[in-house]
Amino acid sequence: MISFNRKYYNNKKILVTGGAGFIASHFINSLLKGSQAIIFNLDKLGYASDLNRVTGIKNNSNYKFINLDLVDKNKIKELLPNIQPDLIVHFAAESHVDKSILNPEIFIESNILGTFNLLESIRNLLNLYDSKKRKNFKFLHISTDEVYGSLGKDGFFSEKTSYDPRSPYSASKASSDHLVSAWGNTYSIPVIKTNCSNNYGPWQFPEKLIPVVIGNIIKNQKIPIYGDGTNIRDWLFVDDHINAILLVLEKGELGNTYCIGGNNEISNIKLVEIICNEINKLNAKNITFEKLIEFVPDRLGHDKRYAIDSSKIKNELGWEPKFTFKEGIKITVEWYVKNLGKFMEI
Repeated sequence: MISFNRKYYNNKKILVTGGAGFIASHFINSLLKGSQAIIFNLDKLGYASDLNRVTGIKNNSNYKFINLDLVDKNKIKELLPNIQPDLIVHFAAESHVDKSILNPEIFIESNILGTFNLLESIRNLLNLYDSKKRKNFKFLHISTDEVYGSLGKDGFFSEKTSYDPRSPYSASKASSDHLVSAWGNTYSIPVIKTNCSNNYGPWQFPEKLIPVVIGNIIKNQKIPIYGDGTNIRDWLFVDDHINAILLVLEKGELGNTYCIGGNNEISNIKLVEIICNEINKLNAKNITFEKLIEFVPDRLGHDKRYAIDSSKIKNELGWEPKFTFKEGIKITVEWYVKNLGKFMEI
């Protein structure tokens, strides 16, 4: 259920970083299916990348894959003048909190240094553009609500919330957010930022919570839950996120930030129960989710609750999520049941 102004994107050259990743691949697929946009998919092909996520690209002259790591500043600096993109959407990031705790260095390199190299390359690129091409150029930076830290029982994150990152991952994303804002202010790069809540949907890498839960239920294996399982996340279906990104890219005000949430606050314990019930309905099984839960020591710096106030993007751009969690998780569970054997070890 992706809808956007196809005329705006037709014939635009769009550089997508991290395009073999979960969210970015959905973005690319939507544009390839629904417009005549010219897509350059730049990805270093890390462990969580998978070009199989990008469908319908065979013999598509509007699509090109580029295997490049943003940490390589010289190659990215050389690449951009050759492409001369009209739009750049920066998805590329290391994103798994647990891995950032075990090995923070790669998050500093990818998320901070990679973003810095991209911004510097854009700064050089814009010096080559004429006034019209520079005026129409936009750089959209995709970020996370985790940069805001942790909420108590009440309240919501918004564009006015102070930054308070609590893990190496969120700290690296917060740093990249600040770099984008600074380069926009100092060098007049036309930037926009978005900060989203937890995404879910088909093709998500199986280290993330929802595919882990689905896989372990299907395999009748223990589901590890941090702490007491009462940590709460606001879940955003990936198609809703793509709709928001496409709208922000077209109509968002330069220099602004837009928070994107799913309005689906669910505790980890409740999430397991919902998924188990969906699988039971789908397979006519009678798995009891309580028997599969295995509480494990809480993660270091584990944020208690995330929730986003999306009123700005709703009031200014007219966006709001179309999928209820019931609808989104049904689609997601059905996809993993059909594709689990191909996508992850079982």
